[in-house]
Parts: sequence; C-alpha cells; structure tokens
Amino acid sequence: MSSYDLDDLKRRMQGAQEALRHEFAGLRTGRAAASLLDPVMVDCYGSMMPLSQVGTVSVPEPRMLTVQVWDKANVSAVEKAIRNSGLGLNPSSDGQLVRIPIPQLTEERRAELAKVAGQYAEQARIAIRNIRRHGMDELKRLEKEGEISQDEHKGLADKVQKLTDEAIAAVDAMLEDKQKEIMQV
Repeated sequence: MSSYDLDDLKRRMQGAQEALRHEFAGLRTGRAAASLLDPVMVDCYGSMMPLSQVGTVSVPEPRMLTVQVWDKANVSAVEKAIRNSGLGLNPSSDGQLVRIPIPQLTEERRAELAKVAGQYAEQARIAIRNIRRHGMDELKRLEKEGEISQDEHKGLADKVQKLTDEAIAAVDAMLEDKQKEIMQV
C-alpha cells in the first residue's frame, strides 16, 4: 500500500470539531459556565493576560459566576475586562471576589446566539471540506506519480469521503444540541 495517511486526515477533521466545541463553550446560554470567561483578557502587570491567569473562576450557583482574584491590585482590571468583553455581563466586586450574575436571555438574544452557533458550525464544515480537498489532491498526485493504482485511488477516495461525511454529521449534531440548549427557556 502507499504512504497515504488517512489517520492524519481524521486527526485534522477531529481538530476542526474540537475547535467548534471550544467556540460553542464560549457561547452564553442561560446557564453559568466557567468557560464563558475563557476569551476574557485582563490588562495587568503591563500586559494582556487570560482571566484564568489572574484568578480562579467558579460557578457557585446556576446563574452566577465568581472570580477569586489572586492579587487585590487586579480586582478593578478584572471587572473592567469582563464589563468590556462584549458578553453583556455586569460584574461587581466584594473584596477580592468578583461576582458576575448571568442575566436571563431574551428571545431575541437567543435567536442571535443560535445564528452565531450556525456560523461557527459552517466554519467547521468549511474546514473539514478543505481537509477533504487536500486529501483528494494528495490522492491525485500519488496516482499521477505512480505510487498508487487507479483502484487504490478510488478506494482511498471513498474512505476520505466517508470520513468527511462522518465529521460533518458530527458537526451537525453538535450544532443541533447547542441550538436546543440556547433556545431552552
């Protein structure tokens, strides 16, 4: 058999799915999740740092997040970073503890979030199709250079297509789950 690596394609397609999972984790539903604050960057010690490097994020109750800031000097910077993050959150501090209530989502905001989730899923599908195209181009090259026969090319092309279909089906299932989660009242 040839030097064609189906496992590499599969790994890269799973990487696209993993990236989508990460994007979905940052989409706010009605429930509090520590991952909601993952994209927040705090301006402290003269540089931008992820929130997770200046405090501990926890979920004490379903509609509340807290950040235990390690250095009291950074409390106001953490509050400001959360307020300016575009997540629609309004933190308040109590000593070194920053409380972040998670407001109820409006129907309009839910529809907006569902649309954003759809855009994220489409980006993942495009990434998967690009990986498939790369794999198919590689098969053509290998056949042209005589490293694989026409029959091997067809068999491998079918396997690449099957991997692609499975990966896209997984993305569609993830999107459906996320949209259900967003639209739950």
